[in-house]
Amino acid sequence: MSGVGRVLVAVYGVLALAALGRSFVQIVQKFDEAPVAYALSALAAAVYVLATIALVARGRTWYRIAWATIVFEFTGVLVVGTLSVVMPELFPHDTVWSWFGRGYVFVPLVLPVLGMWWLAKHPVEGDEA
Repeated sequence: MSGVGRVLVAVYGVLALAALGRSFVQIVQKFDEAPVAYALSALAAAVYVLATIALVARGRTWYRIAWATIVFEFTGVLVVGTLSVVMPELFPHDTVWSWFGRGYVFVPLVLPVLGMWWLAKHPVEGDEA
């Protein structure tokens, strides 16, 4: 992996650590205030960790896991982002994906698009992407 792939993995890694730290603090300190929002932050963190590992690991299975996690992430950002705009009362506190990742400078919205583009351009041999 080189170039854009390395940058992609680095950004996923940083986002994974940021989301993991944020969700840990939220759950430990104030889970009762917004359990859905904080559980979604923990889910986002888990998805980012798994996506980071899958992008680095080799083989057809990891390639498929990378696709699955990145598509799941993009869907989550779109659904949670839309709901947080249309029905903000559902999320009294922000999640990683609230307002399409506004708290993370919209990186959660852009990153999966770049991830899917990169995966499509770098299929595992024998796979058609």
